Amino acid sequence: MTACYVKKICLAWLLCYCLFSLPLSAQEALLSPEENYYDFLALQGFSERPYLNYRTLSDSQWILAGNPVHPWQEQSLGIKRQLGNYISLRVYGPELFGSFNTVAPYGQNDGALWQGKGFNSSLSGGIRLEGYGVELTFRPQIALSQNMEFQLMPSAYESQYGYFWGYTTNSGADAPQRFGDQSFIVFDWGDTEIRYSWKNLTAGFGTQAVWLGPAQLNPVLHSNNAPTYPKLDIGLRRQPVTIPWINWYLGDIETRLWVGKLSESDYFDRDSSNDHTMFHGFAFAYAPSFLPGLTLFVNRVCLVAWDWKNLKYMVPSDDNTVEDQKASFGASWLFPQAGLEVYGELGIDDFVPGGTKGEFGGYIRYPFHTMVYTVGLKKTIPVVPARRVHGELLFEWNWMEMSQDFQFQWPYSFYFHHNAIHGYTNRGQWLGAGSGGAGNSQYLAFRLYYPRGSSTLFFHRNNPDNNFLYSKAVYESAAGGAMEKQFFKSWKANFTGGIETDYFITSMVNLSGGFAYNYIVNPYYYYYKNNFWIDEIMHNFSMRFAVRLVL
Repeated sequence: MTACYVKKICLAWLLCYCLFSLPLSAQEALLSPEENYYDFLALQGFSERPYLNYRTLSDSQWILAGNPVHPWQEQSLGIKRQLGNYISLRVYGPELFGSFNTVAPYGQNDGALWQGKGFNSSLSGGIRLEGYGVELTFRPQIALSQNMEFQLMPSAYESQYGYFWGYTTNSGADAPQRFGDQSFIVFDWGDTEIRYSWKNLTAGFGTQAVWLGPAQLNPVLHSNNAPTYPKLDIGLRRQPVTIPWINWYLGDIETRLWVGKLSESDYFDRDSSNDHTMFHGFAFAYAPSFLPGLTLFVNRVCLVAWDWKNLKYMVPSDDNTVEDQKASFGASWLFPQAGLEVYGELGIDDFVPGGTKGEFGGYIRYPFHTMVYTVGLKKTIPVVPARRVHGELLFEWNWMEMSQDFQFQWPYSFYFHHNAIHGYTNRGQWLGAGSGGAGNSQYLAFRLYYPRGSSTLFFHRNNPDNNFLYSKAVYESAAGGAMEKQFFKSWKANFTGGIETDYFITSMVNLSGGFAYNYIVNPYYYYYKNNFWIDEIMHNFSMRFAVRLVL
């Protein structure tokens, strides 16, 4: 994209914003402070989640139940501005975000922004028009990365900046360690789309980011960690189901089917014929009436080469020679009386080892083949209720490491596949768990809500790619201790502690700031060589700020 083209887009965006922003109000976006706050209220029964499992900006429209007393009741929280009886207009942002990393990349779930070493920034915002069943949303993102130099591991792909391992050359994952050697600007359409809805039946075309499942940091199959991609979807928003004539309420359901187009980054290979991948997604959820607060869900995705004839893979297939299918299923259970939610998501990627009674026998024999998971909880804590000060405890455990039965087969990673050469990525970033698709993650946070904002203290430990080390042992023997000497202490790990604050200067102006210390152990997977352990510790400091207008 030329600099001139980017300037024209920025000018058009700013013009639209200046024309329409002053009399309008904001709406919640994925992982925004407002959406997190509404979800906090849902834990207490003050609001009901408008979705069950499939979540985009358009599906995240919250309504308070009654008129509860809550910490942010004086702040602006996404009120629509009506234009006549049937048309409404909203504004998103604008939001200016910035961060600085001292020695290494750090950051996730930030859309098109890649937070490399040095200064990083993004500008997002736009407008939304609703009326007569039509929803028009324009919310692009412009991201800048200083992209300062840091040491890389040897690339396994054509580009020197490519990821450091895969099944074979050009088969594994398009996940660059660094996006070139210069600063760069990216324009992304972000949460932009056109949609038509009749009651809860909805269809749309656009690029809105999708979040699947109840995870708060690392969903197995889909997050907003990567840039957005164009997609066409159709489905049913959260809908109560009642048997006619006897008026028996069975619960709520939600379903969505979509087809999208993923793209390769500039740092994978030089073959223009494989630049795009077809993405098929399906999501279904059910909240039974007889178990209040429980939601059950199942998700399925399929990656295949971009070709219109491959639309047939929207239907699940047992043809594993050209496509890559993944699925996840799980549950969340909300207990508003206790201000508690527990959740879990299991992911599977491949067929289990065959059993004597067919595939079902294989699931009895060894169901853990390719299995990954995310589990977590949220709990409200009244701190000083009389002053509207409340806390929220957040915990999440994510496990993406390969199952040990692969020691009898070949190196494996949940987000790799020999038929989907780019792996589970879009434009060079992971579509699912931003902490990494081949390691594990543990996250613990305490968030304090008060009338002027919120503050969060968090700790996060993770191994980004343990499968890289497991791959070294697949065709080797541990006899004689050679493997132990080389790799037993070679794990790369991150331990991060930090604090973040969102503060309303006025009811419509929000300032955010944060600081994190990222302790990186063995960043390059060094191992025992020439009778010495080659190890290294890096100390990365990450600072961030944001300014948002919430009208």
